Amino acid sequence: MTKKLLFVLTILLVAAFALMAADVTGKWVYEQPGRGGGNPTQVTLNLKVDAGKLTGSVVRPGRGGEPMETQISEGKVDGDNISFKVTTQMGGNAMTTEYTGAVSGNEMKLKITRPGRDGTPTTNEFTAKRSTT
Repeated sequence: MTKKLLFVLTILLVAAFALMAADVTGKWVYEQPGRGGGNPTQVTLNLKVDAGKLTGSVVRPGRGGEPMETQISEGKVDGDNISFKVTTQMGGNAMTTEYTGAVSGNEMKLKITRPGRDGTPTTNEFTAKRSTT
């Protein structure tokens, strides 16, 4: 009887933690300033959470206006905090960008860290908003 009760309590605890995780499943959008003061670029995060694991993709305009979609890796949700990485190939070199953030309602405050031109990491902050489209 005690083992069954412990098992049921464990299941309930796991379910409670899953319900406390931020609801980030869906489409999120933020604008990134253009190079050299040019027009801003709209970036879309397509996210899905399943049992605390975050999956999805980052979509941004590529050359010629075609969307460039990159799958995320190492995605996690811990309460209201999220983190994931995106690796892209540029000129034959892999470049990994790290995203960390906190969700509050329909806004997500993001810190995005990527290697700079000289290899020194550069961090920028953006606010993504949940898209209704």
